[in-house]
Amino acid sequence: MALQAGTIETLKVERQAPFGYFLTDDLEDVLLHENEIQGQIDIGEKIDVFLYRDKQQRLAATMTLPDIQLEHYGWGVVSEVIEHMGVFVNIGITKEILLSKDDLPKLMSVWPKPEDKVYVRLKTDKKDRLLADLAPESVIKELTHPASTEVFNTNVEGRVYRAVKIGTYILTTEGFRGFIHESQRREEPRLGQLVQGRVIDVKEDGTLNISLLPRKQERHGDAERIEAYMQSRGGAMPLSDKSSPEDIQSELKMSKGAFKRALGKLIKEKKVYQEDGWTFTNRSDDKK
Repeated sequence: MALQAGTIETLKVERQAPFGYFLTDDLEDVLLHENEIQGQIDIGEKIDVFLYRDKQQRLAATMTLPDIQLEHYGWGVVSEVIEHMGVFVNIGITKEILLSKDDLPKLMSVWPKPEDKVYVRLKTDKKDRLLADLAPESVIKELTHPASTEVFNTNVEGRVYRAVKIGTYILTTEGFRGFIHESQRREEPRLGQLVQGRVIDVKEDGTLNISLLPRKQERHGDAERIEAYMQSRGGAMPLSDKSSPEDIQSELKMSKGAFKRALGKLIKEKKVYQEDGWTFTNRSDDKK
């Protein structure tokens, strides 16, 4: 049987080469580059190696044995995003593996960013190139267990493993499966993003409904942040409910939804007013 990229094989050290050693299964030779050697090896010795394709698409070997293989899933770390291709994932070896844009959400805003983690295995295309393959729901289920009602209203942290139009699915650090409905978030989380939320329902099957929205008492913090920012600027800020999300995020590190809710609270309490795209503190000596 031909050697296959994406697998761990036990091969014999056949002979030394200028840049490493050639390994063999007595039918096919594979280069183990000197940069991929760990420890001392000897001619005739049998060693375990992981097989992959190098930049020239030649079969090559490394003594680094990753958890992620053709038939084994694991967490890969996103290292680079390329719009016309997809994202590259570090599986623990020197060569990074492409997770194709065809297997990513249609909206690029929901694609993983560097340092996000995705649960993947390897697959090969028609040219035998290694690609990353996202775990389906059936595989995620094998990692989880049912939650008890005791976790209701507690805070949880989890990694997004699926992003669809109506909401977001996460795997929590405790091993629970959770769902975040679109109404329970200010912004749509990215695939692979680590998010924090609170449990708003424990379903009969032990899965969770989670909200990323702050508790009522936490929402007051947004209003206080706006007030503190305005005080630092002499009672005025160059933002209003018509400002762009980018400007609000840049100045206050706050989503536009959170900003509008907090600003609406301050206006209702008659603490501030808006004029010509600015917001001002309501003071008795204000001159309009």
